Amino acid sequence: MAATYLQSNHGGFRQELMAQMGRAAHGGRIDVLINSGELCRAISGDDLQANFSCDAMQAEIKPGDTMILDRTNGAGMTVRYLLPRAD
Repeated sequence: MAATYLQSNHGGFRQELMAQMGRAAHGGRIDVLINSGELCRAISGDDLQANFSCDAMQAEIKPGDTMILDRTNGAGMTVRYLLPRAD
């Protein structure tokens, strides 16, 4: 049951992450800056599940993306993702 909860939360954060990237790309942006705390609040209204948002963000980092704040910082993780996303 715990594994299912983890997978569903991680999936929700990934879905929101991809949605934010998609909106930014659709708006003509060449990059988007995403913070784990803000991503977490977009899903759950708080940032108590920051590890899930960090996991989703980490999994989406590709060559060319830039880690601005590492997740060990304590202030959450911030990544600059290049757009459009390479497959």
